[in-house]
Amino acid sequence: MELSVVDLSPVPRGGTAADAYANTITTARQAERLGYSRFWVAEHHGMGETLAGTTPEVLLGRLAGETESIRLGSGAVLLNHYSPFKVAEQFGALDALAPGRIDAGLGRANGSPAADRALGTDRYVENPDEDHAEKIEAVVNHLYDQYPDGHPYSKLQIPASGNGPPVPWVLGSSPSSAALAGKLGLRYCFAAFIRPQFATEAFEEYRNQFTPSRLAGSVEEPEGIVAVNAVCAPTDEEAARLRAVAEASFQRLQRGVVGTRPSVETAIDELGGVPEPTPATLDAGEWPRAISGSPETLAGLLEQLSDRVGVDELMIQHVVDEHEKGLRSHELLAEGVGLQPRIQN
Repeated sequence: MELSVVDLSPVPRGGTAADAYANTITTARQAERLGYSRFWVAEHHGMGETLAGTTPEVLLGRLAGETESIRLGSGAVLLNHYSPFKVAEQFGALDALAPGRIDAGLGRANGSPAADRALGTDRYVENPDEDHAEKIEAVVNHLYDQYPDGHPYSKLQIPASGNGPPVPWVLGSSPSSAALAGKLGLRYCFAAFIRPQFATEAFEEYRNQFTPSRLAGSVEEPEGIVAVNAVCAPTDEEAARLRAVAEASFQRLQRGVVGTRPSVETAIDELGGVPEPTPATLDAGEWPRAISGSPETLAGLLEQLSDRVGVDELMIQHVVDEHEKGLRSHELLAEGVGLQPRIQN
């Protein structure tokens, strides 16, 4: 099993965006050292006091200089806000900074009406799936210099390393995004920490719709990652306490309180007690929004979930109240799964 990490750059209590980015850099360095395969950073808008991850392309540029071998990418850059050509230029530049190890994770999402208006984003597109597919194809064609002679964009050049363009991934949390990835013949990553109930259906749709494509950057066979919210601690009971933060944060989100994360103690108080540990064996069809456990328990849970959707790689996202707890969780999980640490000079 391969493991990867997606990081949202949360602002620590009493801290600033500078602290959030410093923590993200530390997390990326640790992930590389522990043997994680990829490190992706997210894009959220209008919540700068709680989430500093607004511009993956900027943060990835710094991470390129802070790491040596781990793959770096966006989870995701939100294409509905931007020009495909500009996105391609950004990822071409990133490839030149970290040759041969950039993933262009391409997704879409609307934020608040105010944030979308400030970004100049049209919230009401006549055919959103068709529009998104066209933008993905445009990014890939720019990155791989695939516009034919005579096309208005055929003379546009993108910076590149010479080690191969960034690898395109379609990211999403619905069967429609899975179908789109399949029809384009591209790699697919499903965000099960957003809509876990659609994970199995989404991968079934991805494989049913998959067609080998002439699109550059495509693959011959379906290739996927499932991203899950998971936190690890020495025991199942300790891990359940840490998971309380994710559970309480989701309840806050349902009440319209976006982007906040309580302390463990506050979360337990809001939930009315410590959550039950995630059982070592999940019932058929059961896919919790967040899971927790000791290294042994969590490794088994991740194996169950990866088997359900037929992938060999999982991407870990977690909601913890302190940066050090997140680092320790990644460390314990790497031990539980048996990742091979990279040798650092």
